[in-house]
Amino acid sequence: MPFLTTVMWFLLAISILVAIHEFGHFYVARRCGVKVLRFSIGFGPRLLAFTDKKGTEFALSAIPLGGYVKMLDEREAPVDEAELDAAYNRKSVGQRIAIAAAGPAANLILAFVLYWALLMHGTVVYSPVIGEVKAGSLAQQAGLEAGQEIVAVDGELTPGRRDVRLALLKRLGESGELLISARYSEDGLTYESPIRIQNWLNDIEEPQPLQALGLQFYYPPLGRTVGQVLGGGAAERAGFEIGDKLLAADGEPLTSWEQWVELIKSHPGKPLDVVVERDGEPVSLALLPDQKLDQDGFSYGYAGIGVELPAMPEHMRRLVSYNPLEALGAAFGETWEATTFVFISLKKLLVAEISIKNLSGPIGIAKVAADQAQYGFWAFMSFLAHVSVVLAVLNLLPIPVLDGGHILFCLAEWVKGSPLSEKAQLIGYKAGMAVLMCLMVVAFYNDILRL
Repeated sequence: MPFLTTVMWFLLAISILVAIHEFGHFYVARRCGVKVLRFSIGFGPRLLAFTDKKGTEFALSAIPLGGYVKMLDEREAPVDEAELDAAYNRKSVGQRIAIAAAGPAANLILAFVLYWALLMHGTVVYSPVIGEVKAGSLAQQAGLEAGQEIVAVDGELTPGRRDVRLALLKRLGESGELLISARYSEDGLTYESPIRIQNWLNDIEEPQPLQALGLQFYYPPLGRTVGQVLGGGAAERAGFEIGDKLLAADGEPLTSWEQWVELIKSHPGKPLDVVVERDGEPVSLALLPDQKLDQDGFSYGYAGIGVELPAMPEHMRRLVSYNPLEALGAAFGETWEATTFVFISLKKLLVAEISIKNLSGPIGIAKVAADQAQYGFWAFMSFLAHVSVVLAVLNLLPIPVLDGGHILFCLAEWVKGSPLSEKAQLIGYKAGMAVLMCLMVVAFYNDILRL
């Protein structure tokens, strides 16, 4: 069932993004007087199709991993003389560039609209208060201490924890000074803590910048109350219920959730007598933890149970929301920030400032889509906005077979005064396809390793 759910959310996400992208091409092509023969979501055999009064076939095809807009073009098939004015290849260089750029532009517009809706809806963020500084870490050497709130990174304000993480991610692979500004709530004074970095985390897969500095945000201590029981797991079979409070296991009192986790992990396939408090009364349960293997082949116990998360202190909760007019400016800022972040990340990948192991493909996207959907509608919309920006930027890369490649050919034609030769274009398309295939192989390989 989790696999089917993951596939479902991935298909929903990719269908929305592709439909918007291809609609951009379709809309501008028609505005430029180009006859559109087919608008397809997916590739391969058509499952559903209808034709409008202008002769465009709208289709839903069997392989839902993309889409395309097929336009009238003399280079692909003979065109009746009466329709020559409606052929794509007969349009001006400027019109063809506009048609190619319309797909990425549509994705950026979608991201902007989604960010606008998200900002008006409002988001609860938690103040980035430091909960722990690891001994001997870069953070401790810089003078950062538990209880301080990080108010800025490299001069960029960080009202929430996500802002801190994004600001740190921008410095991946770089060398120089990382400046963290922090303050205590009591005195209100801001302290500057410079940290020297050198090729920071450039060879790390899935880097965790905050942990690399030796920092952890503050979280209330975990209790011993059960907040989740997974269906079909050992805990459900033993009769655990949400709301149970752990008291003891095998006669040993339980004082923390961490103690419980370590006890379960050390008992794979070994029975445990557990006592919980339920409705004010002690209840005895016989638990037989499932046995799982870690990546090194060692077995550990697994109960399929989660802790009830304690509420964050009210003074650390901040509601960030905007009225419709304010949200317009903020949404533009979010879209611009996401776009520049993707461009910078691609540049760092190309110059090996960050590891190629961080490249993800469809499997990785599917997993994130399903994860975000579990957090609700707005979390999924935030995911869609981000991936829409990524799709726009990737399609603008000057690689033949992508929109950016078409724009590159058009610019070359504009400079040269005539189209590039068919041989030159064919070489470009083959090279572009080879580059994309290499990237996809690496992305799939990374995804499979993460599984």
